[in-house]
Amino acid sequence: MGAIKVHDKSFDIYLSEATIQERIGELAASINRDYAGKRPFFIAVLNGSFMFASDLFKQLTIDAEICFIKLASYKGMKSSGNVVTSIGLDDDIFGKDVIIVEDIVDTGKTLHDFLPKLEHQQPASMRIATLLHKSEATTYPLTLDYVGFDIPNKFVVGYGLDYDGLGRNLKEIYQLAG
Repeated sequence: MGAIKVHDKSFDIYLSEATIQERIGELAASINRDYAGKRPFFIAVLNGSFMFASDLFKQLTIDAEICFIKLASYKGMKSSGNVVTSIGLDDDIFGKDVIIVEDIVDTGKTLHDFLPKLEHQQPASMRIATLLHKSEATTYPLTLDYVGFDIPNKFVVGYGLDYDGLGRNLKEIYQLAG
């Protein structure tokens, strides 16, 4: 598959399904090593991380738990600047080793605003796993412990990432053309 159109924009293939799956396997292997003998608690951030969280979780060989929360700051192709919690965390994370699963970290605002809420619950440890990181766009200080791909500051769709609701179902990741 080459170029695609989503709504009014054209996108070119950026990461193939095979490349994505290979990298997720490497991230899972690192987590399996780092958490051997432990039972991490994964918090997957919806909507975008659902495919990444599922594929990552399937490759874990350690005991692990997972829950999903919904945080949002995007509307269309731009961040609104406001982080909205639509579905909250119902589980108690006190004393647990927490791994937050994100589809993409660009400015870092969403996590920057959300992390203090988690830290208040006193987990034993907290790490972040993200499939994509736009390091050029990151303006909030964050430590990303497991990063799939560092990508340029271009808009992407596919593999859980959308443009106004469309494109999440694509197996590959596409980058805005031009």
